[in-house]
Amino acid sequence: MRLLGQLVLPFAAVAAVAFVGSMGAAAVEGNGLFTMVIGVATAVLAVVVYRWVVRRTERRTPEEVAGKGAVPAFGRGLVVGVALFSAVIGNIAFNGAYHVDGLGSPEGAIGFIGFMAAAAATEELMFRGVLFRLIEQRLGTWIAMVLTGALFGAFHLTNPHASLWGAIAIMIEAGGMLAAAYAATRNLWLPIGLHFGWNFAEAGIFSTEVSGNGATEGLLNSDISGPAFYTGGSFGPEASPPAITFCVLATIVFLWLAHRRGNLVPRRRSARAAATATLSQ
Repeated sequence: MRLLGQLVLPFAAVAAVAFVGSMGAAAVEGNGLFTMVIGVATAVLAVVVYRWVVRRTERRTPEEVAGKGAVPAFGRGLVVGVALFSAVIGNIAFNGAYHVDGLGSPEGAIGFIGFMAAAAATEELMFRGVLFRLIEQRLGTWIAMVLTGALFGAFHLTNPHASLWGAIAIMIEAGGMLAAAYAATRNLWLPIGLHFGWNFAEAGIFSTEVSGNGATEGLLNSDISGPAFYTGGSFGPEASPPAITFCVLATIVFLWLAHRRGNLVPRRRSARAAATATLSQ
């Protein structure tokens, strides 16, 4: 029962903040500045609420969202996220499937700062801060990555242009990479920054679809054409082979760092299994 409360209460609290923030963003749709303000406020409030609930359900200080070192960790994640998606879109462009037709909408890009900040913060708090962290404590890093990755992929099936392949791609690339980033650092700021940097580059800079959420208008006026199996089709570049490839490589690097730092958690055996193993020796 205690574990259930530790899982459900913070997850539900952050989800409620995300819902209220989405309603506020919908109310000012089309106004980039207001959207940015509401989105950033939603991200900040989500962290505050997470910290408050975790303190009361787990009786501890949530060091994974500690203020000390938050800015440089977020900044490193931001750089990695932008660089990764730039590599993806560069690969697609090199093969003639992505074209830039000039400048797009700076106001749209400003709005995406808020929208993506809210999405990155709330999703990382729910999926890595709550689900992955608590499942990992009991079942180990590997099982936690698989379970929460699958849940994260399934979560994206609710998007307007969702597809099963898109959800599988999200499970492999984002579910794995972001969990590995948390395991490597044991704080949420780097995965939040990585998530934000990737999504903002995707929509706010390169103006491509994000996880099947529809067309976007960012800094560049662009279009993607070519085989859907290569470009990701209506789900967006996240469902493309280049995205999966680069994110899997990043996942391997993060897992290597986690292993080197001793941060990988082994699967815990039950007392009965441990006793049986001892008797058989």
